[in-house]
Amino acid sequence: MTDAPQYGFDTLQIHAGARPDPATGARQTPIYQTTAYVFRDAEHAAALFNLQEVGYIYSRLTNPTVAVLQERMATLEGGVGAVCCSSGHAAQIMALFPLMAPGRNVVASTRLYGGTLTQFSQTIKRFGWSAKFVDFDDLDAVRAAVDEDTRAIFGESIANPGGYVTDIPALAEITDAAGIPLIIDNTSATPYLCRPIDQGATLVVHSMTKYLTGNGTVTGGAIVDSGTFDWSASDKFPSLSQPEPAYHGLKFHETFGPLAFTFHGIAVGLRDLGMTLNPQAAHYTLMGIETLSLRMQRHCENAQKVAEWLEADPRIDAVTYAGLASSPYHDRAERLYPKGTGGLFTVALKGGYDACIRFVDSLELFSHVANLGDTRSLVIHSASTTHRQLTPEQQEAAGAGPSVVRISIGTEDADDLIRDLDQALAKAGA
Repeated sequence: MTDAPQYGFDTLQIHAGARPDPATGARQTPIYQTTAYVFRDAEHAAALFNLQEVGYIYSRLTNPTVAVLQERMATLEGGVGAVCCSSGHAAQIMALFPLMAPGRNVVASTRLYGGTLTQFSQTIKRFGWSAKFVDFDDLDAVRAAVDEDTRAIFGESIANPGGYVTDIPALAEITDAAGIPLIIDNTSATPYLCRPIDQGATLVVHSMTKYLTGNGTVTGGAIVDSGTFDWSASDKFPSLSQPEPAYHGLKFHETFGPLAFTFHGIAVGLRDLGMTLNPQAAHYTLMGIETLSLRMQRHCENAQKVAEWLEADPRIDAVTYAGLASSPYHDRAERLYPKGTGGLFTVALKGGYDACIRFVDSLELFSHVANLGDTRSLVIHSASTTHRQLTPEQQEAAGAGPSVVRISIGTEDADDLIRDLDQALAKAGA
């Protein structure tokens, strides 16, 4: 099941990476709830620790349940390998970890999830890294921001919360010319709506917590490697191109070729950062992915209907859904995301901050939570929660101003969702 072109997405989301359990014949992937694995003998153990043989050592590094999820993620995204970890935020740090060093920077979109903006503007400074935030609609500004210390460009395929649609091929031209990787967070779109690697991305990161799992039960992250980047073309990425002291001078790119980033993520990233995904979370995520295409179709259908209704309502100032003909990103979305633009968008209420608070408190079907991508419809006022730590200017740039509410449309009956929104808007304006 590893030859992706033979099978359609609906087949791969069920079968990729999974085989009947060799010990029991179990058809569903078992939860291998174990810390360690018995070596055949001392020679076998040494070969595993020297990266001369692929296998299971310790569940901080490798686990059979997680391995199935990694293969499935790589297959669905069109990559050569994947590393799964404990959360989407962990995936972002692990994606940057082999690329960065003190004094190096990443060029990032101004339209990112608020937690990512904080991670990049504050937390990574403690590693000696920095981020330059640029409006990705201004490609000249993106080019100008890249300097000798830039090690990656980072954006979201469909940005959370504002639904901004990123022109991945245009960014890929910039990264190709600069000799640096393009990293795309594909959480909101999922590989069903967008495969960034096909559009030129080097690495794809996910918060699997969202649409991939789809049921709000576990957190998880993933980094998918395209396998197409030449890490040895320059001296910018010594972690992958130069001798690794911890493995007796082994050079990851020379030894593992297209899988260099994936092997480094496991053998060094998970070994030393310890951002491990537990096997039960991997199991829940695998079950969620089995219905990904079916859910995403419904998310998109419902979001389109609800967004059109909201846009026509006089109590609403604006709706950011890229599926609307009025969206400035509608043409780009049709070109790059022909299956739809997901279930996430924002709504600006005419009553401002106070109206948003009353609106959120009055909803009945929608759950007020700090999550998205669930089968249940969700809502949050970003300015007072997920984006609260940002400055007013950063909030506005991220599409999360004080009058804005983020809505994640679920798979319920769309008419029921509209009725709930209608009654909450009435109370918000009372």
